[in-house]
Amino acid sequence: MFDVRLTKTEPAAGEGKAVANRGISPFLLTLFVGVFIFAAHNLTFWSRLSAVFPDQTLSFTLFALTIFAAQMFLITLASPRWLQRPMLAFLLVLGAVSSFYQDTLGTTIDRDMIQNAMTTTITESKHLITFPLALHVILFGLLPAVFVIFVPIRRAGLIRATVGWVGALVLYVAITTASLYSDAKNLMGAGREHQEVVTAIQPFNPANAIYSYASMMLRKPTIVQPFGRDATPGVLLAAADKPVLVLIWAGETARAQNWGLNGYERDTTPELRKRGVVNFNDVTACGTATATSLPCMFSHLRRTEYSFDGGLSHENLLDVMAHAGFKVEWWDNNTGDKGIATRQTSMFISTRSTPEYCGRGECIDGIFLDLIREKAETITENTVLVLHQIGSHGPSYFLRYPEDEAVFAPACETSEVANCSPEDLRNGYDNTLLYSDKVMAQSIDILNATDRVIPMVFYASDHGESLGENGLYLHGAPWFMAPLQQIKVPMMVWLSDRFQQSLGVSMACLSRKSAEPLSHDNIFSSILGLADIVTEVRNPALDLTSDCRKTES
Repeated sequence: MFDVRLTKTEPAAGEGKAVANRGISPFLLTLFVGVFIFAAHNLTFWSRLSAVFPDQTLSFTLFALTIFAAQMFLITLASPRWLQRPMLAFLLVLGAVSSFYQDTLGTTIDRDMIQNAMTTTITESKHLITFPLALHVILFGLLPAVFVIFVPIRRAGLIRATVGWVGALVLYVAITTASLYSDAKNLMGAGREHQEVVTAIQPFNPANAIYSYASMMLRKPTIVQPFGRDATPGVLLAAADKPVLVLIWAGETARAQNWGLNGYERDTTPELRKRGVVNFNDVTACGTATATSLPCMFSHLRRTEYSFDGGLSHENLLDVMAHAGFKVEWWDNNTGDKGIATRQTSMFISTRSTPEYCGRGECIDGIFLDLIREKAETITENTVLVLHQIGSHGPSYFLRYPEDEAVFAPACETSEVANCSPEDLRNGYDNTLLYSDKVMAQSIDILNATDRVIPMVFYASDHGESLGENGLYLHGAPWFMAPLQQIKVPMMVWLSDRFQQSLGVSMACLSRKSAEPLSHDNIFSSILGLADIVTEVRNPALDLTSDCRKTES
């Protein structure tokens, strides 16, 4: 038998008390981190709250105290004993990253923004990773996180620690309740009417966005429902003596306010103007970020009906056109098709990198032109080509056009757009529109010059862009607070003479609709109408061609 005895070594006099008192208490560590986050990561929140309560010090203080106590409750709830260090470190780094973009660009980190970030490319995202971001994250995220990981913590026994943890939760609930109901009418009213204040709270708005996005993506895979399977060529399409080519430019980040054809003071669309396109000058986008607005553009669902799951659960415009016998191809110079072309042929054209168009590490949209020319000379069947542009995507606007075509100068030549003057930023952005105008006009010329096909060209931007107005840059603002610069977009159509004659669409009639309030909701049915595709899923009320045809098929 082994005689095993446990021996307890007694500390020297006074040593036990010193060991017991060494380190910070868990309660104080969580409190210190919460105070740091609330003060250092919430500059936008403080600014917006000051605007809501400019001369109401008491209401301002009580609102801030309510939010702080509620935030401390959530931090404490998410940081029990063994999770405390990693959770606090995570929140510090998350708050540092999200606060940088919010404070410098006015970006709100919601679920759509997380979705956009998760579906982007390294090429696109690298422009948002800058030295100021790295410095900010190191100072306000990583260094505090290192402190949290290594600081000694004075741990109590499990029962005592649990009682203390529950006590802290009760305390924060009491403070939240007391401060809220001390001025309930003003505080609740401000919370309802000024969502821009609530969505600025760091780090729980982005944390909630991450949770919401993860929940959405982890749900049971959506089963795609057949849609528009009755689609067939109409009388005119069936009688066409050559293949019909529908070329759709899916624009990127072009805003209506700077679109020359809409009456902008600068003519950023001189070439399209010469081609006699029909421009629609009052068009509202389906969303403010590509991940939402692009699939919504090709869905039969209206903006108010559209959802991520709803869009995935139905076949879209491209599927319906394929059902009608069109060959469908998606060519991408951006961040992918967002699931739109899952059942079609698609390719990233940047893999065909050429020095002329890709000399600075990214391809500009001129790379489409040779492909269009090649395609137009080989088409033997009705075809839809969707060209997803890089267009005016920021923040590196200066990379979206050739260096020798910077007509508006000096132009902002950095991805740190908040550091550029408003005029330089506008110059760079307007140069992107001018180049898009040139490329699309050349695509029209290519198609008009060949007699192998009956061509049309349609263009719509997915969303707009903020260029510093009211402190906002780029795009992706929540719809409830999105400025017009992010939701008003260009849209236009060009129909060749052969197309008008063969498919019976009147350009003059479409021109009379150019000033009507329209939206992305019109795209699905209007493309089907233009192409003379007969199907029950085409909505005549949204089809711009419904009363602009020689005959109704």
